[in-house]
Amino acid sequence: MPISLQDSLDKHTGLYKRLEKVIPQKVWQEFVEDIEAIQKLKKEKNAVILAHNYMTPEIFHGVADIVGDSLALAREAAKMESEVIVMAGVQFMAETVKLLNPDSVVLIPDPTAGCSLAESITPEEVRALRKKYPDVPVVTYVNTSAAVKAECDICCTSGNAKKIVESLGVPEVIMVPDEFLALNVATNTDVKIIPWRGRCEVHEKFAADDVQQMRQENPNLSVIAHPECSPEVVAQADFSGSTVGMSEWVAKKKPGKVMLLTEASMSDNLSVDQRGTAFFGPALACPHMKKITLKKIREVLETGVHQVEIPHEIMASARRAVERMIEAS
Repeated sequence: MPISLQDSLDKHTGLYKRLEKVIPQKVWQEFVEDIEAIQKLKKEKNAVILAHNYMTPEIFHGVADIVGDSLALAREAAKMESEVIVMAGVQFMAETVKLLNPDSVVLIPDPTAGCSLAESITPEEVRALRKKYPDVPVVTYVNTSAAVKAECDICCTSGNAKKIVESLGVPEVIMVPDEFLALNVATNTDVKIIPWRGRCEVHEKFAADDVQQMRQENPNLSVIAHPECSPEVVAQADFSGSTVGMSEWVAKKKPGKVMLLTEASMSDNLSVDQRGTAFFGPALACPHMKKITLKKIREVLETGVHQVEIPHEIMASARRAVERMIEAS
């Protein structure tokens, strides 16, 4: 007998009490049927949902089994034994999960969910860099396609980039594709960094002048910035780190007021548990992350569409670059 909407609402009352600060009740009622169906489908299909920190609260808190930044999700993906893995995130994240779980069915709710960083560099451009700088290792941010990873020596994330660069034990590295991440790492290491020209279309919009103005308008405001922001913005911040690093900083410091210079849903997700902190800042949303919805997650679980496949000829090399990162970090 199908469960009624009212029964579903009653069943998930406890969950909604956690989320009522960020999701209006009327909107929540529209989500409950999909949440109920997704939870049932996960059991039926031995499926697990990985969700990036930029997912909206109804996904992040409502249906995800494992949440985190790219490094945390990569690590957890390597441990997966589920038959089906749904990556609630963008395409390069789903490819990374597939690299580490070649025998699992990996699904992405919307295959058009891309990334301006991943689109800023091609395998051919990596090969040209190698030709221009012979014998200089190439470190690639995980925000790249599997085809680009296959041309590189090792991956990194915003949380471990400095450690990865220094783990190579060389005086100079090429770092692609995020120009700002490379420049921010360069200020904290003796290793010479050769950057690429890619930028995140969200983080590049933050400006140092905006940070200064927000501080003037909000005394005692704490500012934390993602390292995909420009060095000028990072210099204005009280802390800079990955999305997991941001979460840990807020949980430990418990600031009264904080501005997160990153994708908008990060503040929503943190505010659910950090109720003593007021979150400020520009509400800049990633158009690619926002393509992932509950209805699309439900659809891929029901139908098995949008399976992630990686050509055999690049699988081994790309996987090796990711595994090297996990081992080094």
